[in-house]
Amino acid sequence: MQVIPAIDLLEGRCVRLYKGDYAQSQVYSENPAETAKMWVDQGATRLHLVDLDGAKAGKIVNLAAIEAICNVVSVPIEVGGGLRDRSSVVQLFNLGVQWGILGTVAVEQPQLVQELCQEFPQQIIVGIDARNGLVATRGWLETSEVLATQLATQMQELGAAAIIYTDINRDGTLQGPNLDALRELAAAISIPVIASGGVSSVTDLLSLLSLELQGVTGVIVGKALYTGDILLNEALKAIGPGRIQDIPPNLDFSSFA
Repeated sequence: MQVIPAIDLLEGRCVRLYKGDYAQSQVYSENPAETAKMWVDQGATRLHLVDLDGAKAGKIVNLAAIEAICNVVSVPIEVGGGLRDRSSVVQLFNLGVQWGILGTVAVEQPQLVQELCQEFPQQIIVGIDARNGLVATRGWLETSEVLATQLATQMQELGAAAIIYTDINRDGTLQGPNLDALRELAAAISIPVIASGGVSSVTDLLSLLSLELQGVTGVIVGKALYTGDILLNEALKAIGPGRIQDIPPNLDFSSFA
C-alpha cells in the first residue's frame, strides 16, 4: 500500500482545510515545491496535489505551483481540482503529471470522463468526495443526490483507472478514516481504491492495510504529516511497499473493525 503525501494548493501556498472549509485553512508552506521535494527526500513514491482555487473556479489556477513541483521531483504526481475539460487535463499531462483526477465532471459530464479514459488509458482517476455517503461537487460546496458507491460503479464502467475516496467529514480532522465506507466502496468495484481523509496515526494506516486485499491500494495523508502526528519515514516502514505479508503475524486487526 502506498502512502501518498498530499499538497493542497491555495493562492500558491501549501495549506490544509478543516472538513473542506475554505474559511478554515492553515498555511504550512509558502513554497509547495520545497514541500514536495521534502516528502520525496523522505521516501514518498507518489504525490497527491489538489488545486483548491481551481476546484472553486472550475479551471486550473495554481498552474505555476504545479509546474514548479513537477520540475523538482521525479516521482509520479496526481493532480485534481478544477479539471472540467479536456484542455485542462492535457495541460497537466504536458507538464509531466501522471494522473488527472476528475471530480465534479464525473457527476455532471460522465461522457467526458469516458472520452478522456479512452484517450488517456490508465491516466484518469475519479475522485469521489462524499458527505454522509452522498457525492459532493464544485470544491465540496455542493452536495448531490448521487451515492458514492453508485458513482464508483459507473466510473469503473467508463474506464477510470482508480477511485480516490474522501470522506469530507473526516478530512483535516485527524479522527481516523471511515473504514466502513471504504470497505463498502471497495466491495462494489474491482479497480483500485485510494483512501483519503482523517488519517491521524500509524495505527490508522495499519487499519487501512487490513483492507488492502479488498482493493484499497493507497492512502493519502495530509494534515497528520504536517502536524507531525505521522512521520513519513516511520509510516513507510510500518506498512512497507504494500506487502500485507510483512505485517507481524500476531497483530490483532479486530480492534480496527
